[in-house]
Amino acid sequence: MEEKPLEVRGAPVDEGALGQIRRCLEDEEAAAGVLCADHHLGYSMPIGGVIAYRNAVSPSGVGYDIACGNKAVRTNLRAADVRPDLVRIMEAIHGGLEFGMGRRNPRPVGHDLFDDPVWRDIPALGRLRDLAMAQLGTIGSGNHYVDLFEDEDGSLWIGVHFGSRGLGHKTCTGFLNLAKGKEFGARPGREDMNAPASVLSLASPVGQDYMAAMNLAGRYAYAGRDYVCRRVLEILGAEPLFEVHNHHNFAWEETHGGETFVVVRKGATPAWPGQLSFIGGSMGDISVIAEGVDTEGAGRLLRSTVHGAGRTMSRTKAAGRRMRTKRGQVIRKGGLITRQDMNAAVKARGVILRGADTDEAPQAYKRLGEVLAHHEDALRIRHTLAPIGVAMAGPDVRDDFRD
Repeated sequence: MEEKPLEVRGAPVDEGALGQIRRCLEDEEAAAGVLCADHHLGYSMPIGGVIAYRNAVSPSGVGYDIACGNKAVRTNLRAADVRPDLVRIMEAIHGGLEFGMGRRNPRPVGHDLFDDPVWRDIPALGRLRDLAMAQLGTIGSGNHYVDLFEDEDGSLWIGVHFGSRGLGHKTCTGFLNLAKGKEFGARPGREDMNAPASVLSLASPVGQDYMAAMNLAGRYAYAGRDYVCRRVLEILGAEPLFEVHNHHNFAWEETHGGETFVVVRKGATPAWPGQLSFIGGSMGDISVIAEGVDTEGAGRLLRSTVHGAGRTMSRTKAAGRRMRTKRGQVIRKGGLITRQDMNAAVKARGVILRGADTDEAPQAYKRLGEVLAHHEDALRIRHTLAPIGVAMAGPDVRDDFRD
């Protein structure tokens, strides 16, 4: 049997993530794979993983946060314009937007995506419509953020990172249940990080339904990020000049080497020639606006690149386990990073931090510049963005590596 192409970037290579991507390639429908330089363990398929499927799609490959992605907006302001008032601005962002698990938007957002016939055509999805309407424009927890940046010319940028919220998570769970012969709304069993990928043929009704539901969740995530960026522009009293917007947990129909595939990227960003992407680092590191280039290396990468810096340790290892005291207080024990360590790291970069916990400390991440160096044959850096303000919720401790 001919070995399937697998392009691996980064050093050192995480053997667990490498084992996961190789296991995904064992499926008959899988044709080629990529492990980007920010890779680490994920559920079933590694974060930073890319698989090209023939007439099939993998819900476990796309993951639970369908259409998680980034949006960056360059404003008409200079960073120097806001620095004197930055503390108030970050408090307004953190207090005026909805961060955290299960949050609902107190300012309901109307959108024509809620009139899409897919809600009707897939009844199980239709039952999630009210939840989706209530959560549109909320940001969630974990590594999701709203940041302010300064570029190399002193311009002020907004950057956001989040996905399709409860809609995406429940959609993924439902289709994973269907793939196992269960009802869509069945209670999911205990997850095995190294479970084989769930693969759905696009010749089947369930495969077609998943693609329709995934694409709707993609529209939903774009609408949410658009809304949050508009709110931040209102807080700043700014106008948008330029924007970059992309998913990194999604499946796209693409042509590579003259053949059409469904390319599943989990924590990986499309990087076609001329295509721009916003790639975020940690709260104490740079982010970039990057452009794909047409090279042999880019072809081997299936026109994909990193979505961020990548973790060096799990959330639990970084922050410790959450425990409840006899008085009912929630504390953490056993983490390798203290809040003092985290605060010192961001303060040294001149960043105003609101929210967050030590699972998202810079010490838990690789350095973005070092990660990008492994993809330099397939990218051109257009802008380097330095964080000046970061707003996040506390961690989602149930999602140890999920992105």
